[in-house]
Amino acid sequence: MMRPSEINSAPYIARVDKIESDGRNNVKVRVRWYYRPEESAGGRRQFHGAKELFLSDHHDIQSADTIEGKCNVHTFKNYTRLENVGPEDYYCRFEYKPTTGAFMPDRVAVYCKCEMPYNPDDLMIQCDECKDWYHPACVDLTIEQVKQLDYFICYQHGSDEDVKKLRKPPFSNDKVLSKRQRK
Repeated sequence: MMRPSEINSAPYIARVDKIESDGRNNVKVRVRWYYRPEESAGGRRQFHGAKELFLSDHHDIQSADTIEGKCNVHTFKNYTRLENVGPEDYYCRFEYKPTTGAFMPDRVAVYCKCEMPYNPDDLMIQCDECKDWYHPACVDLTIEQVKQLDYFICYQHGSDEDVKKLRKPPFSNDKVLSKRQRK
């Protein structure tokens, strides 16, 4: 985490690639910057999580004195498996080229009827038939109803009544994907 130029701003996030001393007690770090969604072309989108960063191709040399602390930037997959997400935990699923506004990959898997990429901050539920994931609101369920479900069948595999029924599961397996983890 690097000291921001504005007071009361979130720290900049960078990956330290190299540390060098010039022999006069001046320590410099070569960094590769991460961008937050709101700092990118197109800005923050609905599917961007609160802790999402984009690894850029923007390199810089900074004084080591600007380092405020350490953080962990996880792969998206590893982040979703964390049991506890701390204030120092972030994730990255895209590389970003600030000069062109291009992202790599330029496509990600989409879920639900709304066809949105997964946001680990949002609750989702898995259909027991097709194994697809859905946002509760997109299948006309409240978060409270989802938390009470033992078994869920999406609109493609059952009637509206089937979807909304609480059922005994054929096996014991939690089907709720919630904030940052699959339970």
